[in-house]
Amino acid sequence: MSFPLVSIAIYNSVVFGIFSNTQRLISEHRYGNPNHPPALVDLALASMAAGTVSVGIGGPVDLVKIRLQMQTQTFLEANLNLKHRASGFAIQTAYRGPIHCVCTILRQEGLPGLYRGSLAMILRDLPGYCLYFIPYALLCRWITPDGHLSPSPFSVWMAGGIAGAISWGTATPMDVVKCRLQADGVFLNKYRGVIDCISQSYRNEGLKVFFRGLTVNMVRGFPMCAAMFLGYELSLKALREQAETNP
Repeated sequence: MSFPLVSIAIYNSVVFGIFSNTQRLISEHRYGNPNHPPALVDLALASMAAGTVSVGIGGPVDLVKIRLQMQTQTFLEANLNLKHRASGFAIQTAYRGPIHCVCTILRQEGLPGLYRGSLAMILRDLPGYCLYFIPYALLCRWITPDGHLSPSPFSVWMAGGIAGAISWGTATPMDVVKCRLQADGVFLNKYRGVIDCISQSYRNEGLKVFFRGLTVNMVRGFPMCAAMFLGYELSLKALREQAETNP
């Protein structure tokens, strides 16, 4: 968990920064005012921009995390899908830690190796961030009472939590594919790409495999995203107040 913990602040700041600045640029270009309330298509474009850029940072972070989590499987379990551990096979570990994992991937696969599963991540994040930021913005407008310029902290928390549950719930099928592609390659390469991974997963385990972890993702998404949006909005409010006090 050390690598995700170190990088999570940078990752989220980039995602929210890209979304906010893209939205402001679109509003300034379309309406002549960067603070003009965005239309639905404006939110969608800003969300897709954030999703695209997020892969550049999030791809390697997810890859290292998944590789370290999956490496304690035996060689046979990881690559031949045996249901029971064969006797006589000790636990094999490929990486000593996140830095060693990154160095090993770069040495064996080059820079493209750090972005294994990036296409699946793009296919997850483009619609995923649309179903993240758009529901949040719409719910904030709906929950905020008339006459109030900004939503209350509770409104932000509730809207962010619901948006997170929706986003992670709908992103689960492609998240399964992304994780399988990123876990692949520790010992052998099982999948040739996104389509092959989908085909093999469906053929071996059926349609239900793409919804594995759906409940966990939705339950996790609510508090995580609620806290994230609340921290984001409160930080913006504090910065605006500081700028007005010390112009």
